Amino acid sequence: MTSGQQGGPGAAGMIGAAAADIIKDTTTANFARDVIEASKSALVLVDFWAPWCGPCKQLTPLIEKVVRSYNGAVKLVKMNTDEHPSIAGQLRVQSLPTVYAFRDGKPLDGFMGAQPESAIRQFIDRLVGEDKAADLGEALKAATEVLLAGDLQQAAEIYASILQEDPQNAEALAGLAQCYIKSDDFARAEQTIGLVPPDKRKLASVMSVHAAIELAKQGAEAGDTAVHEAAIAADPKNHQARIDLSIALAARGKKLEAVDQLIEAIRLDRKWSDEAARKQLVKFFEAWGFKDEAAVDGRRKLSSVLFS
Repeated sequence: MTSGQQGGPGAAGMIGAAAADIIKDTTTANFARDVIEASKSALVLVDFWAPWCGPCKQLTPLIEKVVRSYNGAVKLVKMNTDEHPSIAGQLRVQSLPTVYAFRDGKPLDGFMGAQPESAIRQFIDRLVGEDKAADLGEALKAATEVLLAGDLQQAAEIYASILQEDPQNAEALAGLAQCYIKSDDFARAEQTIGLVPPDKRKLASVMSVHAAIELAKQGAEAGDTAVHEAAIAADPKNHQARIDLSIALAARGKKLEAVDQLIEAIRLDRKWSDEAARKQLVKFFEAWGFKDEAAVDGRRKLSSVLFS
């Protein structure tokens, strides 16, 4: 069913080496190489056809045209079931033409009969979209791990590459904004997080960036820790001074000490000023992220105080 294939439909003429790799015929002996192995690096469609099949002659030119338009992201492998019936039998092909899509060495979807070009494209778009989403998910996971390890430049590069593919990816925008926050570039962090689509602004990662930016602004206004420490020494129940001290400590990177100040305020009077100390602690947790060491320690201490 390729160009120049005896007995099969398709456009006449010679095709180059690159095109031949995108669209090819296969045999029972070569199926593992041409389909199973090839599908580990790209989506592979397998077109089961026969020379006597009229609908096959309608489908083949269309599916070839569509596959070529993906510039190598999708490959088409064609199998003449008259000459090579065993694979079709194993896959329980009942009628011709039948098209199976393979990914990672396994069949995942398919269709039977001649289809219009729009339906073929829709079928492939859905499967390619799933591949793209999976790839972006892996990239996001890698970027997060690098960010947690402290390599801000590499994390930012990965997030930027994701945004080249998906400019409105909220998780990547939030991750890139976190890189700016950790570099003390709050203006660019605010600009970046502002690009998140409205329907994604309630995501935990996005809210964490907003919390971190707000915390940075609080820290800039928190003043000298010595002033707050002196106020607490004069009156250990000066809860506002303790909250202000926690903010000042957090701004200086002393997150564990900041948590301890708020835990002490909660222990002394958890209801003071509409639970202001607990609410400030929650802001810290949102800004630092769920896996942050100080956030983990703070949640444990908070639970101990609240349920003791």
